[in-house]
Amino acid sequence: MASVAVAAGARQWDYRGRNGSGKVVKGRLEGATEGAVVEKLRQMGLAPISVSEAQAGSGLNREINIGIFEKGVGLKDLAILSRQAATMVGAGLSLLKTLVILSEQSENPKLKKILPQVTRDVESGWSLSDALAKHPRDFPPLMVNMIRAGETGGFLESALDTIATNYEKESKLRDTIRSAMTYPVMVLILSLVAVIVMLTFIVPIFKEMFEGMGGELPLPTMMLVYLSQAMPIVLPILIVAIVAFSMWWRANKNTEAVRRRLDPLKLRLPVFGPLLKKIALTRFSRNLADMLAAGVPILHALTVVGETSGNWVIEQASKNVSNSVRQGRSISGPLSEETVFPTMAVQMIAVGEDAGALETMLKKIADFYDSEVQATTEALTSIIEPLLIAFLGVVVGGMIVALYLPIFQIITLIK
Repeated sequence: MASVAVAAGARQWDYRGRNGSGKVVKGRLEGATEGAVVEKLRQMGLAPISVSEAQAGSGLNREINIGIFEKGVGLKDLAILSRQAATMVGAGLSLLKTLVILSEQSENPKLKKILPQVTRDVESGWSLSDALAKHPRDFPPLMVNMIRAGETGGFLESALDTIATNYEKESKLRDTIRSAMTYPVMVLILSLVAVIVMLTFIVPIFKEMFEGMGGELPLPTMMLVYLSQAMPIVLPILIVAIVAFSMWWRANKNTEAVRRRLDPLKLRLPVFGPLLKKIALTRFSRNLADMLAAGVPILHALTVVGETSGNWVIEQASKNVSNSVRQGRSISGPLSEETVFPTMAVQMIAVGEDAGALETMLKKIADFYDSEVQATTEALTSIIEPLLIAFLGVVVGGMIVALYLPIFQIITLIK
């Protein structure tokens, strides 16, 4: 990370910029105002992405002040924001007036805090895309780059409308998957709760009853008793482990090291792997079509859609394709060398390139995999539900049988 020494008491600014080779550079500069820092970055040969005043305090203090439990900006929020902005810009309102209205009427607390900052940046001379890029955690690269293309080409309204449509479809896709998985996940959680409750509260009662009866307990019953005795130790450790893993996962799930190892495994899962692959291909195809239609250069578009696909394998494949296209090759040729892309998708892209209708063909691919995801999630739901119910019946039923086995033995002896 680049850095520049600063004089004591001077205002310091953290920046992110892109150099001539396209690499993102981070660092800190001294300057009286944001505009002065932006000018310095341009003199350094960097294209500014974001500039913000450096916060005082240690890294730990900054982390605490971020607001872990603050509601973020979701896909539906971005879709509504883009749709409203497109409508107002199309109606002839100025960009500043549009941003002021959006700031006042936004229902999302995070957007209500960010949009006034964006408005001030635009008022001070920043472009809308650069102002949004200062908040990378809230405005994705896809949105920023499409707005930048719309500003450059003079079709901002169309770009905003395309962004809204894209995020509406993405939100619908997520809702479909979430609704399909809600019931199975709830059944699994209830089964785990039932097992913990039985081991913690019910088995000890039966244990005292068995001790009064005398005799040797059957093996299944002895196993339950041992598990019950271990619960006061195991349960706290399990809760601490789950909490610790959740915190670690939240902090590291998007790091290169984790994604490089985990994402290829996701695609190899026996049931969910094909579904995750179709979801990633849907995002890749739709986002690439929208960015090309918005006028984003092909090399930059391939980099962005790889990052927004949600899978490291497709992201790396997209970078490989981008490198090949930079050397003068077509898109379909390098795509055919990447095993993650199905033959059908590659052939359709090749036809689209030959016919000069690449954007249209990419949208057809996205629509096809959209319908495939819908069908796959419905099939998974119909398969998983009975399997989980059977699992719950076997586990809970097995525990009940193990608890009553000694009673059955005593009744047999009495007879």
